[in-house]
Amino acid sequence: MTYIYRCRLELHDSLYFATREIGRLYETEPILHNYALCYALGFVDSDRYGTRVETDNEYRYFCRHQVPQYEAHLSQLNHRGIYVTPARSIHHTAVLQTWKYADNRYHVEMQKTQKNIPSFGRAKEIAPESEFECFVISETELPFPKWIRLGKWMSKAAVNVEPLPKPTYRENRSVTVPYPLNPLDVMFSHRVMSFDTINMPPVSLIRNVKLQGNVYEVGLEKETIALPANMTYRFSS
Repeated sequence: MTYIYRCRLELHDSLYFATREIGRLYETEPILHNYALCYALGFVDSDRYGTRVETDNEYRYFCRHQVPQYEAHLSQLNHRGIYVTPARSIHHTAVLQTWKYADNRYHVEMQKTQKNIPSFGRAKEIAPESEFECFVISETELPFPKWIRLGKWMSKAAVNVEPLPKPTYRENRSVTVPYPLNPLDVMFSHRVMSFDTINMPPVSLIRNVKLQGNVYEVGLEKETIALPANMTYRFSS
């Protein structure tokens, strides 16, 4: 049996991560990558699920080596039949933060310096009360946290989960999916005909995707949700 959950994430702090750098401006795109959501929602948690990933610490809060291990970690979700889509903005506002720092090398060298050159930068962040939406597809029922942390500043966000009605499995359908998708995860199982690109690390995402293949359909009172079926985490060689 397939379970589909609609998750709405409400920010209670400003959210920052550098989607792009334009000179001294560091901009946060109003979209959440599905890799980040897997960690934030606690699915990559060896103690919670009894599956030891190749790390010697709790990866959600501390990474000693600062080397991503996406393939090792997210492959565990493929084995458990869990897939998280990227999250799109339901509504959001942006705030611009200016930061300044000075050249304080003498604090390290313990020597006087004749220069104290100020510098500055700006960070475009997503403001509190902004909301995002993603979907979790699972072969089993899942627990969800009430609160998670996101972004560089570990910003607090509330998690509201809506279990959707049982989906209908449709074979070889042509649909347009307005939700963001990870192209590596969908192009192996579906024929993708057109899309808009969202440039962001570590893997650029796509949205408004016209594709052909097997899909899950969920009929609601005001809308019908169509999501690609059989999505799994894949990684470029």
